[in-house]
Amino acid sequence: MSDVYSTKPWLRHYDDDVPPTLDYPSMSYAAYLREAFDRVPHRISLYYMGKGITYRELDDLSNRFANFLVNNGCGPGDFVAVNLPNIPACFISLVGIQKAGCVYQGVSPLLTPEELEYQLNDSGARILVTLDLLFEKFKEPLKKTAVRHVVVTSIADYMPSIKRTAGLLLKKIPVGKTSAIQGIEVSRFRELLKGMPHDPVLVAVDPGSPCVMVYTGGTTGKPKGALLSHNNLVRHMIQNNAWYNFDKWHETTLCPYPMFHMAGCFISMGHLSIGSSYILIPNPRDLQYTISLIKSHKPTSILAVPTIYIELMKLKEFRSLDLTGVRYFLSGSAPFPAESIKQFETLIGGRIIETYGLTETTTCVAAPPVRGKRKSGSVGVPISDTEVRIVDPETSEPVPPGEPGEILARGPQVFGGYHRQPEETSHALSDGWFRTGDIGTMDDEGYLFIVDRIKDMVNVSGFKVFTRMVDEFLLEHPDVAMAATVGLPDVKRPGSEIVASAIVLKPGREKSETMKTSIISFLESKLAPYKIPKRIEFMDQLPLSNVGKILKKDLRTILAGDAAQRAGTG
Repeated sequence: MSDVYSTKPWLRHYDDDVPPTLDYPSMSYAAYLREAFDRVPHRISLYYMGKGITYRELDDLSNRFANFLVNNGCGPGDFVAVNLPNIPACFISLVGIQKAGCVYQGVSPLLTPEELEYQLNDSGARILVTLDLLFEKFKEPLKKTAVRHVVVTSIADYMPSIKRTAGLLLKKIPVGKTSAIQGIEVSRFRELLKGMPHDPVLVAVDPGSPCVMVYTGGTTGKPKGALLSHNNLVRHMIQNNAWYNFDKWHETTLCPYPMFHMAGCFISMGHLSIGSSYILIPNPRDLQYTISLIKSHKPTSILAVPTIYIELMKLKEFRSLDLTGVRYFLSGSAPFPAESIKQFETLIGGRIIETYGLTETTTCVAAPPVRGKRKSGSVGVPISDTEVRIVDPETSEPVPPGEPGEILARGPQVFGGYHRQPEETSHALSDGWFRTGDIGTMDDEGYLFIVDRIKDMVNVSGFKVFTRMVDEFLLEHPDVAMAATVGLPDVKRPGSEIVASAIVLKPGREKSETMKTSIISFLESKLAPYKIPKRIEFMDQLPLSNVGKILKKDLRTILAGDAAQRAGTG
């Protein structure tokens, strides 16, 4: 079928040095990473708490972990679960897992014991790497899984010896206790590695086989393990390197994304493959520590979610930093309000690059040209070898330019399916096209605009309300710091919803009925009556994920619970 998307109008807007089609090798990530170990052995690979681990040291330590896995019968197709914040053991494990030909399974430290048990049973992982602080929390559910070896590390591991000793003596470094688990072997990470040979390991794997698995939400309520192949990751790295023209062997990267998040996993793997010095941030919410790292390590690339940038802007310590050496500020994983982008770019005196992607697309589908034309509110154009089309969610027929519909994406970075969930896979993939579940528009020049998530769209008596649009207008109000809008059941009209907004006011503003009236009046000139929130709640903070995304699902639960409580007491 011929349509505007088939003509790929976006190709006309690529930077001159970015080809529309690239050459891709078919190789494992471990083989692709090998060049960095050979080319820059003395360069710092990881900065952690004032200490640097060189590429030669990372190569040696990951060889030891790979030998441990091989000696324990782990090989291609076996999942190894890593339940850690961004500390050296996480990265050593990741690289060792790849060298052994296994699949890296990122597991969030924020999971409940029941959630951890589900994910480990779903993957069948026999080895878990975790933190001593999490050991007691997860000890009991591990007995109900296939895990037979738990490797425990500490925040203090790989810190400078003086800082480590002083921190432990003064009890400034949190430490958790470990104990025996019947039927499961428990080892300490550093001691285990010392007893392993550092002989090179590079187990051959099919490049089309799984490399990484990250869990994401499912339509059935249970998380789905998205399987990303070696080809997905390596080819997406080549796409990104071409788009951004990273300074290979000379980058210094700061990225608060955790490694159990697909963006954090991919960004770290990609930047290690070009010999970047990667700055580790164990706690992405510790903004003062992040500022200190920017000041001391002078990164050339910073990658974070919008809420991190927005919160950093509020701090005088960040506003006083010399950021002239940062070549790239990249943002993704959540919408960046247009007004906040303007403020941030005024502060840094440059451009921030807002990208669009999902776990299932190994992160990026579209991005603005680095030097070329940019449009306000747009996440840019499809990157090299990537196709995007906007379709009617019900008929799957392409919609005209400018009309909203579901975003479909196809390219070498699109995953192959979900682990052990064929129905979810068949729903998500068709002829290589991935149904993103996002509503968007594309103009006649190929620029993509994200409107909302399908599940966040509110149905007001048959009228569609895109909550992101309401949020954008709320953030233009001079007294609003943060805002998030959801749909709640309309008790007066069964089957319909009302628009409800949660708002965090700027410091010094009063939470009052007068303020609500002011906000409603402000919106009346900008939105149709059915789009204006029928309920406004002031909150001290919005529920956020571990990477700083607003959790609208949790917010919907909170607001629905408040409504039910009021009804019960009314």
